[in-house]
Order: sequence, then structure tokens, then C-alpha cells
Amino acid sequence: MRARLEALIEEMLDGRILLSEALNEFERLYIRRALSRNNDHFSKTAETLGIHRNTLSKRVAVYQKSDRPVKPLARAAKTGGR
Repeated sequence: MRARLEALIEEMLDGRILLSEALNEFERLYIRRALSRNNDHFSKTAETLGIHRNTLSKRVAVYQKSDRPVKPLARAAKTGGR
């Protein structure tokens, strides 16, 4: 596993991926996979990850908020900003 991780790190460095971007994406994918393995059961997933259930809930909420598509401004103008 270490060799695969080192190869991925090299690829990311070549692509000029910032550490903050890499860490955020890793955490997001890690949590999603853990949730999937635990059938979206937050308490079991939190225990698996070694974090509190409330911490998991907050992080998932942030991910869901950032995953929502942003409405184009032109659309808002057509509806009178409603």
C-alpha cells in the first residue's frame, strides 16, 4: 500500500495539487467509503473512524453543501431573483 500511496503523491505533486486540497479530498472520500461500508449508519461509521458522531455529521453536512450545484446567475435574473 505504501508504494501505491507514494506513487499517488508523486502524481499529485506533479499536478501541483496543494496539500490542503489533497487532505480535503482524501478525508471526503475516506468518510464516504466508511459510510458505505457501514450502510450509512453514522454511529457505526464514527466508531470505525475513531471520531464522535457529531463530528462526522458536521463534516458530512459540509461535504453535502459543497456538492450542491450553484444556480447560474442568469437563471436567478429570469425569475426576478426568486
